[in-house]
Amino acid sequence: MRPIAIGSDEAGFQLKEELRRHLEASGYEVTDYGCHSTDPVDYPDVAIEVATAVAAGRHDRAVLICGTGIGMAIAANKVPGVYAANAHDPYSAARARMSNNAQVLSLGARVVGTELAKTLVDVWLKAEFAGGGSARKVAKIREAEGRLETGGPAAASDAAADKERAR
Repeated sequence: MRPIAIGSDEAGFQLKEELRRHLEASGYEVTDYGCHSTDPVDYPDVAIEVATAVAAGRHDRAVLICGTGIGMAIAANKVPGVYAANAHDPYSAARARMSNNAQVLSLGARVVGTELAKTLVDVWLKAEFAGGGSARKVAKIREAEGRLETGGPAAASDAAADKERAR
C-alpha cells in the first residue's frame, strides 16, 4: 500500500497528531499534509491538496480531520475521482469503503473522541470495496462526475430539468 495521507485544519490538529502516531505504530507509512500547529488554516486548502494527491495516485487512502469532518469531505469531493465520506461510527466507516469505495475518510475532532477515531480509521483501512450491487451505483456516480465535469453547472441544471420533464 502506498503511504496514507493525513491532513487537518487547526480544529483537527491534535486528533491528526494522535492518528498519525497510531498509524505509524500500526506499521503504516504516513504523509502529513498539515496543518502543523493550532494556527488557523482554511480546511479547503488542506482537503483539496490531499484529495488531489489521492486522485494523482500518490496515495490509495487519506484521512482528513476538521471540527466536524463535514467541510473536509465536501472540499475533498470536489476533486474529480475522489470519494470522501464522513463517519462517526464503525459501521459507517466500513460501509464508506465497502459500499461507496471511499478513498478518503473525514472525521470531526469536535464530535469524535481519540479512541473512537482510531477505531474508525482501523475499521475503514481493513475494509475493501465489495463491488456487487454497489459497483453499479458507484459507476453511476463516476459517470455523472465525468458528465458534469465536462459540462459544468449548466449541464447539471440541464440534466435535472431533463429528468424532471421525463416524469
